[in-house]
Amino acid sequence: MASLFQKKSKALLGVDISSTSVKILELSHNNGRYQVEAYACEPLPANAVVEQSISNDEAVGEAIKKALSRSRASAKRAALAVAGSAVITKTVQMNGKLKEDEMDFQIRAEADQYIPYPLEEVAMDWEVQGPSDSGNDMVNVLLAACRSETVERRKDAVEYANLEAAVVDVEAFCTERAFELIEAQLDGDEIETVAIVDIGATMTTLSVLHNGKSIYTREQLFGGRQLTEDIMRRYGLGEDEASRSKLEGGLPDDYESEVLEPFRRAVVQQVSRSLQFFYSSSQFNDVDYIVLAGGTSSIAHLADEVQEVLGIATVIANPFVNMTLSQRVNANLLSSDAPSLMIACGLAMRSFD
Repeated sequence: MASLFQKKSKALLGVDISSTSVKILELSHNNGRYQVEAYACEPLPANAVVEQSISNDEAVGEAIKKALSRSRASAKRAALAVAGSAVITKTVQMNGKLKEDEMDFQIRAEADQYIPYPLEEVAMDWEVQGPSDSGNDMVNVLLAACRSETVERRKDAVEYANLEAAVVDVEAFCTERAFELIEAQLDGDEIETVAIVDIGATMTTLSVLHNGKSIYTREQLFGGRQLTEDIMRRYGLGEDEASRSKLEGGLPDDYESEVLEPFRRAVVQQVSRSLQFFYSSSQFNDVDYIVLAGGTSSIAHLADEVQEVLGIATVIANPFVNMTLSQRVNANLLSSDAPSLMIACGLAMRSFD
């Protein structure tokens, strides 16, 4: 965590470890344009990651190794992310005239006011955000802290794959960074408030950005695994067969009406509920746009249904629209996986901060 906000000059490999897969992405940047140098997704064994915590370092490390081999990525330094729910962030005011080492000492001396864990069990970092509204030479400092064990398990997994854990970031910051690549794709004037809904296998995360900055994040236990379980129950399939059929097709004719459409309605309901939580806890009562991310967002006609029911313009996230691709990258696979690569993309972009 000590390198959370540091600037990096060498290429970083974005390594996104979710509950069901590992996604790796390597970018380069030349003449104002990004290029995808390498990427791969590798499924994880069941229960290797439980509720966003790694429970089997070796299994995750093996998946990263396989993804590295398939992608032929050249970067050896990894940028990792921890879930927002695992991180405490706090903006504190400090005297802007303090030297960096003096500010670091004071922040760490006062950190126990903001962090409900013993400080010896915590990894933390801080960054000056800018002048405080209070004036008097005060500045706003963003403090981020996470249980050391959460960071160490991720670090151990990438080191098992012979990578150096160079940066540990926060998923919400990664989403915010990757949104820079999507913002230009949104149609309309004066788009200020955007809801990014990342629907993964087991977790749905709502991130609300206002003028490009994250102002709200909330996680809910809901994801594409529910559709897999619905298929298993309806057609008596095993989990692997249900997962494969969900992606490749071949299910009975009533699948669309009896299974997929009810699931789409459930997704819309979850998005609506997440937005209501946001409205009730902020001064906002609407958003200008919804961006759907995560693997589940690729389900046919989901964006159309969200837009129709909620009355808010909705698109599927693809941060790679204006990027070139190296010869190692399969364009069709990348396009298919694009919505699930927002965090990996935000991590890889740390190379150019």
